[in-house]
Amino acid sequence: MNQLVYSTELGRIKAQIAKSQPERKGDGIVRIQRQTSGRKGAGVSVITGLDIPDDKLKILAAELKKRCGCGGSVKQGNIEIQGEKRDLLKQLLEQKGFVVKLAGG
Repeated sequence: MNQLVYSTELGRIKAQIAKSQPERKGDGIVRIQRQTSGRKGAGVSVITGLDIPDDKLKILAAELKKRCGCGGSVKQGNIEIQGEKRDLLKQLLEQKGFVVKLAGG
């Protein structure tokens, strides 16, 4: 495998190639898990693995909260929906074309 790494005219080439390819988060599977730790016993459904920009993530979170009839938030690229709504969230996300798995117990 012969790849050009440096050119006297352009400088370092390999860094430019790496920046031009978008990085994918995860394996393309959206996971929904229930968490209670650090929440004083209150359960939340956490949606991870969504590979979409932050602005669209907030729009999706607002739509999911509205359809579930509960609150939630977006934290560190994950959507947190209050309550045990994993089955409903799975159904809604699959309708939007995501591959969804229920994670954890």
